[in-house]
Amino acid sequence: MATTTFEAVRAEALFVSDLQCSQAPRSDEIRAAVATTLRRVGINGCATQVAGEFGDHPETAVARMAWALALIRSTYPARRNAPRSAHLLTRSA
Repeated sequence: MATTTFEAVRAEALFVSDLQCSQAPRSDEIRAAVATTLRRVGINGCATQVAGEFGDHPETAVARMAWALALIRSTYPARRNAPRSAHLLTRSA
C-alpha cells in the first residue's frame, strides 16, 4: 500500500510524540498526540527528528515507524472518493 503525504506527516508526528508502542493508545489519544506534536515542532521538525532517530538508532526506529504508520492508517482511514471540492472543480472545467 502506498503511503500518502498526509499519512507520512501524521506517522512522523506520532513517531516523535510521547506515546509509546507499549501503551496501545486509543484513536482519540493518537489524534491528540499527532495534533499536539505538529503544533509543537511542526512538519519539518518532525521530519528532522525522525531522520535523526533513523541515523542514531535504526534498529529501533524501523519498528517504531512501522507501529506509527499502522496506527495512523487505522485511525485515519483512507478516503475512497475524492473530496467534494475536487468534484466541483472537475464539473466546472
